[in-house]
Amino acid sequence: MSKNDTQSIGIIPARYDSVRFPGKPLVDIRGKTMIQRVYERASEAKELDLVVVATDDVRIRDAVRTFGGQVVMTRRDHPSGTDRVAEAALPYPEATLIMNIQGDEPFIFAEQIDQLVRFIRERPTLEIATLAKRITERGLIENPNVVKVVINAESQALYFSRSPIPFQRDPAVAAVYRKHIGLYIYRATVLQQITRMEPHPLEQIEKLEQLRWLGNGLKIGVAETTLESIAIDHPEDLIRLEKFIDQL
Repeated sequence: MSKNDTQSIGIIPARYDSVRFPGKPLVDIRGKTMIQRVYERASEAKELDLVVVATDDVRIRDAVRTFGGQVVMTRRDHPSGTDRVAEAALPYPEATLIMNIQGDEPFIFAEQIDQLVRFIRERPTLEIATLAKRITERGLIENPNVVKVVINAESQALYFSRSPIPFQRDPAVAAVYRKHIGLYIYRATVLQQITRMEPHPLEQIEKLEQLRWLGNGLKIGVAETTLESIAIDHPEDLIRLEKFIDQL
């Protein structure tokens, strides 16, 4: 499928009232707000036709307009970033691919965005696609805050978990571990569909919304990346970010 067959837009959900880090999108990172850095990095992607910020806060809206970015106002009561992205996509009915770009990864790689767009274009049976990176560090494998994914021979997700998966019963058999990277791309019709799905028991157990999609039979493709990015969940993560920037 060629690029002309689809229009793809990247939407960055951004809310001000984060429980763990209020005002996170507007935090200064070496002279630019976090949301500006995410927007600029996403705008470098060649496979996206448009990049839009989706927010419910006028402070974020005004900040995006100040640096010349596109912004859409959404309702305040969305339970997840996915729901916010789905609402923000409605004014763009011509778009057939919608990417959910995390608003707390200020140095996301445009190469990862382009890779994921191409990945789903080349696989018309997929409904959703995301990224994963191989990991070997035991601390990451066992960390419940690092979501792991196992895939099948068709590069489709079998399961996502906070636990180390697969379980290595026989030490003599090598195990491959993959860290899930929360960049998603959806078929536009599927994106609207998943916002109407009821929570799935697996989702409620692990607190992972992608298990709702798997539990309802959707096919999630997983593209492998070797690039690393860093997410900002707490104010103290800014210290790690400074070290990450110095290594770029």
